[in-house]
Amino acid sequence: MSVQTPYRGTTVRGRDGFGRILRAEWTKLWTVPRWVLTPLLVVALTALVAVLTASGSSMERAGGAGPVRHTLDPYQDGGGFVHRPMTGDGTLVARVTAQDATRPAAKAGLMIKASARRGAPYAAVVVTPGYGVRMLTGFTEEIDGDPAGPAAPRWLKLTRAGRIFTGYQSADGTRWTKVGSVTVDDLPADAAAGVVVASPESVKVERRFGGESVMGGTTLGRATFDNVRVEPARPQAPGRWRDRDGGTVHPAPGAAPFTLAGPGDIGPELFAPDPTRDALGGSLVGAMAIVALAVLFMTSEYRRGLIHLTFAAGPRRGRVLAAKAVVIGAAGFAAGVAAAVVAVLAARTIMRGRDIITPALTEGPVLRAVLGTGLLLAVVAVLALATATILRRAAAAIVVLLVALLLPQIVASGLPVSAAVWLDRVTPAAGFAIQQTVRQYDTAIGPWAGLGVLCAYTAAAMACAMWLVRRRDA
Repeated sequence: MSVQTPYRGTTVRGRDGFGRILRAEWTKLWTVPRWVLTPLLVVALTALVAVLTASGSSMERAGGAGPVRHTLDPYQDGGGFVHRPMTGDGTLVARVTAQDATRPAAKAGLMIKASARRGAPYAAVVVTPGYGVRMLTGFTEEIDGDPAGPAAPRWLKLTRAGRIFTGYQSADGTRWTKVGSVTVDDLPADAAAGVVVASPESVKVERRFGGESVMGGTTLGRATFDNVRVEPARPQAPGRWRDRDGGTVHPAPGAAPFTLAGPGDIGPELFAPDPTRDALGGSLVGAMAIVALAVLFMTSEYRRGLIHLTFAAGPRRGRVLAAKAVVIGAAGFAAGVAAAVVAVLAARTIMRGRDIITPALTEGPVLRAVLGTGLLLAVVAVLALATATILRRAAAAIVVLLVALLLPQIVASGLPVSAAVWLDRVTPAAGFAIQQTVRQYDTAIGPWAGLGVLCAYTAAAMACAMWLVRRRDA
């Protein structure tokens, strides 16, 4: 037996094999002209928002200093650094006698670095006014030696043994307590060893519904040292003490008090822009189009009574719903990937015209964000299908999904950061974290964990939809 459905050219036979059901549902989707246009609309909307965002971006121009390059691991390498050469293993010792305590995260201590060049690999042990003594390396890794420990005055010691760097702290310079050890693979034998100060930016974040503004500026780190000693394991001629710019320092650090000051911090740049995520911002609008498509894909059959024919041709209703989920998910994935590729390339072209170089599409995190946008829209489509199956009303399903996906992002922008982070973690909107490529001050959840939250909501909705579709009348 076969049944001719109102979808053009679609014949559904009595056998309910999953492949046959899948083929029938695929034909239904692609024989309704306005449904076929929806993926194209997703691409157009996402690309349009990307172009508008890139054109109106406030990212800094390079001026005459060459192109501005945005990286995927933005960092700060500022502060003051006075150093002398040390070849091979050795020990660096000093006492921080006083430190500007205006900012709890200000740093003063010892550093062994590949060179004075900004961004060069390093290991450091520092004391802070509010967080005790810490071990630093790689601009992102920190070891808390004693977070509640005392601030200056404090003795510090940093030793090098091949690739292993170990920090110590002491109250009297005699009895030492280990802070921690780090491994730095790419720090050469010929290194710069000396004293360092740094201070975090002064940043004020104003959040309001629909947006936020971040204002801030560089602050000055300042500390006084004495008993500064560089002790190489092998005898070597002492070099001159120099500053970051290569100038000779006089008077140089030594037994007598030496005051060092410098602007900027050392560590991750948590207020750096994320150009890729900005370019993909239009995917939220595209997701709404996919939501509408997925909802109508189910509710139109209920509204027209065609669901009776569908279930007659495929009595195993769970299989029918699964086939619909596969079809609409595939459509969402294809539309999402295409939209993301076009959006990222368009935004990158516009930014390049402004002498701003953003990460390439082939870089790992960017590629993950692009493919992740496809996964995001695929999961959103399945969630919409499940919601439509549960509610059976297009308007109600779309409203529920708008509240679940859009409202948390609008509300979060007007909440304090701590509350916004919590909201971003527990709502389906967490799935949009898959698009982030740069860790920022308000990052709530990791990319894959965020997508996992959305998948959990979708799995629960599909389980409920499966249960209902088997137990109630069509």
